[in-house]
Amino acid sequence: MSKPVDRARRALNETPADRLVGGIANVLARSYGITEAELYQVDYRLAELLPLTDGDSITSPGHPAWRAFDHQSPIVTDGIAWMPVTMRGERRGVLRLSPVPDDQEVVTALAQIATALAHEVAAVSAGTDVYRTARRSQRLTLAAEMQWDLLPGRSRIRPSFSLAGQLEPAYAVRGDSFDWSDDGEQLWLSTINGTGEGVAASLLTSLATHALRNARRAGLSLADQAALADQAIYDLYRGEQHISALLMELDLRSGMMTVVDAGSPRLVLLRGGEVTEQPLEAQFPLGMFEATDYREQTFPMERGDRVFVVSDGVVEATGQHTRYGETALDRFLRRTGPMAPLDAVRSLIGDLRAFVAGDLVDDAVVVCLDWTGPQP
Repeated sequence: MSKPVDRARRALNETPADRLVGGIANVLARSYGITEAELYQVDYRLAELLPLTDGDSITSPGHPAWRAFDHQSPIVTDGIAWMPVTMRGERRGVLRLSPVPDDQEVVTALAQIATALAHEVAAVSAGTDVYRTARRSQRLTLAAEMQWDLLPGRSRIRPSFSLAGQLEPAYAVRGDSFDWSDDGEQLWLSTINGTGEGVAASLLTSLATHALRNARRAGLSLADQAALADQAIYDLYRGEQHISALLMELDLRSGMMTVVDAGSPRLVLLRGGEVTEQPLEAQFPLGMFEATDYREQTFPMERGDRVFVVSDGVVEATGQHTRYGETALDRFLRRTGPMAPLDAVRSLIGDLRAFVAGDLVDDAVVVCLDWTGPQP
């Protein structure tokens, strides 16, 4: 690793949390003569790249910043470099640098520094609001603030899988949510189709998510995770409130998928260019009745399979008195085959916004999982 990269890493570790970009800017100026450095973060809608300090947002899809973000590779044009700021598949935005010499070795070093910045932003975000505040183009509702803070991230990549999710309407989502975790051998994924309005919906989803996490971290089976969350919700709401969820557990060695359908969102499989709805055993939503006994079902995943989980807010989206529907959804999902999961999710949400001519009225959640096969 080059000395400038080492110095940049040290600067990131030693600089105050709110001044990370300034910390590496000093290193870049001394090492490469770079005089301008600015972090552009992608907003909650995945529609704008917003500057951390001053300047205009970037919305044009053909802009070099978006090309760097979409293709996850450095873009250098007219002495200005756009570097992806990404950590373990979580795309946070791009780093704008200038002037940048036309030297591939320098560009490679700058890309490593941008990755180090992504890791450090993730590390400090729990202790400062600077980065969260700068990545919103409008105020979040209180319910949406709660929902976004509940998420594990927006995308995740490991050699055996790639994963992404998105909530809509991003700045006013209420109850829809998703959660995931992996330990190198198993991947756990839950998708929640929320119910209710405002903060009440977010509180119900938060209770369900934390109950599922508590059961998962205790090493319980998928069916027992559902049962524990079901009991937690019933104990508080006594059946007056309940929530639909789809729980999934993927064995990263064998590709065997285990599922519990608790009144769940739709599970769609894209295999070999064909879209099919995976048949699931419908069971009661979490919290509907006391002491529900949940059952697991399994099906094998094949290398190259893609799974979408979509809530009813996607299928039921309405534009000019016309329902989006399963046919339009299947047709669009088939077109996402060449895209990375985050791009597929972003494209579907964009298609829905175009269909309804604006933000969705009802909550919608979309999650996309690619299974690339067991890795050594």
